[in-house]
Amino acid sequence: MDRRDILRRNLDRVIWNIERARVSVSEHHIVKIVAISKYSDESSIEELYRLGQRAFGENQVQQLEKRVDALDELPIEWHMVGTLQRNKINKLIRLRPSLIHSVDSLRLAKAISGRLDEHGGKISILLQINSTGEKTKSGVSIEEATDIYREISDKFKNLNLKGVMTIGATSRDRLLIQRGFEKTYRVYEELRRDGASICSMGMSGDYELAIKCGSNMVRIGSDIFKMGE
Repeated sequence: MDRRDILRRNLDRVIWNIERARVSVSEHHIVKIVAISKYSDESSIEELYRLGQRAFGENQVQQLEKRVDALDELPIEWHMVGTLQRNKINKLIRLRPSLIHSVDSLRLAKAISGRLDEHGGKISILLQINSTGEKTKSGVSIEEATDIYREISDKFKNLNLKGVMTIGATSRDRLLIQRGFEKTYRVYEELRRDGASICSMGMSGDYELAIKCGSNMVRIGSDIFKMGE
């Protein structure tokens, strides 16, 4: 199999798994794939675009800039999914990603809003929730999430707050991972009355479980880009 065939096989497999999971929730439940291209190259991204994948995400601002420049002829929907350092905010704003997934504090939201005041325009974001309480993960706590979400929405009008994001527990215990997803989804359900429309949960190792818990956006890297079995 050549690279295009492998990527097609991988994407088809992921789509099949998503279909199976989403139908178990509801036939009307729609799930968006963000392909995380961290460990891949521009040619593979381009191949996947030709195969129909439209949204791609990067973990680092510098890498996102490199991808945007290299693939500027394609109308790709770029997402920033990694931890955002404050000294990279200006560069990220200039890149104008479709969505920033990793706004993990009120302080970071304030910093982005302040830079937008200088640059002009608005930008869409998700509030990152640390649903497992792990010290190695960023994000606001489950208990604070609703209040912080509403405070960001009220205070920073140049931030288009679209919903919430979480990363599953670093564990082999599927029940523990599931509980984190369920907690995040309950917060999302409460915030839907405030206009939240995105619940971004699930990566290559746990996206089917995340969808069954209500996720409508998954971030998948290795399951799409891997070249081996």
